[in-house]
Amino acid sequence: MHGLIKEIGRQVEELVPQPPSVFYSGVTELSSSVARLRRVARTARDTAQESVTRPAVTEVPLDEGDFAALVESHRREIQVHCYRMTGSYDDAEDLVQETFLRAWRARDTFQGRAGARTWLYRIATNACLDFQRRTARRPKRYEPLPGMNHGGGEPPARITWLQPYPDDELPSAEEQPEAAAVSRETLELVFLAAVQHLPPRQRAVLVLRDVLGLTAVETGEALDMTVASVNSALQRARPTLRDHLPGRRADWTADGPTEHQRTLVKRYMAAAERLDLSEVAALLSEDVTLTMPPNPFWFTGRDALVEFLSVSLDANSPMFLGHWRHLPARANGQLAAGGYVRRPGTTVYRAQVLDVLRFGADDRIVEITSFEPHLFPAFGLPLRL
Repeated sequence: MHGLIKEIGRQVEELVPQPPSVFYSGVTELSSSVARLRRVARTARDTAQESVTRPAVTEVPLDEGDFAALVESHRREIQVHCYRMTGSYDDAEDLVQETFLRAWRARDTFQGRAGARTWLYRIATNACLDFQRRTARRPKRYEPLPGMNHGGGEPPARITWLQPYPDDELPSAEEQPEAAAVSRETLELVFLAAVQHLPPRQRAVLVLRDVLGLTAVETGEALDMTVASVNSALQRARPTLRDHLPGRRADWTADGPTEHQRTLVKRYMAAAERLDLSEVAALLSEDVTLTMPPNPFWFTGRDALVEFLSVSLDANSPMFLGHWRHLPARANGQLAAGGYVRRPGTTVYRAQVLDVLRFGADDRIVEITSFEPHLFPAFGLPLRL
């Protein structure tokens, strides 16, 4: 908590009048830090009230201040874990709070025999499993919409709850040196989407074993399973995961974006701003796929996608959406573009869509996942330009 307060003080001191977009980004960062401090305080308050009704214990290993400092030091890592388990940024935030509340209630079980990290992962994983039992989410297939050309490809999986995760909120190597915990490859959208096809307990075993590197014994203790059951669940989970990854990917290992790909994203944004549909099409793979969770729109193939875009990018079309501007972003270890639209007759560019882009072997865009703009502030992006 003390470190967080110090960080807020630093951000306040650095906040000076600047160009609007830069100033807004600084205010957003400050607001995020204050929100984190508010959550810590609320957790301490709520758990203190909870402790009044709890039976007295003979030994409390952590007082409120020590507890808040402990959980705050692991907040971002636990949030990433909850995000991997659920695929939803919003749900991950809620589950972090539930994890810390459960941890406070069970703080007398933390006596130094296991590290705080393993202890919190166990609590977080079980909170996620309880959440998945309540929601019973399962991916479905997109269905054709009347009068719309979706292309000739197979309808992709529809995961309505899938949301992007801002790279800037990943724990740094200095904050959390365990490489698996902060691995951006296991946050890539194709991995997150594939994991959603696993039953909750298989998903938990795979994440704990193959992503976080826990042993079979540690995983069994976390999930109240035998070692044999853990190994069996993992053997079933791995082939299912491979079946739902892109055809050219046998696993989820991926290189980071290249400088050439960054240049291509700049071309992509500039072409959209010029309403240059030909240039946009030149950047797309022939078998490109576009989905828009949670919306029902989807397209497979460049021709179908270009046909869809031609209506909204043509200034002479009655369905012309407006003029575009873009800001670069990073989501899930991938390059992204935050799109803003100035509708005809208006003067303000308003947040419209966050496009997360995946490139193929030939450096053409093979997948666009377009998200609604309510998470722009989490990416340091303003809601208006």
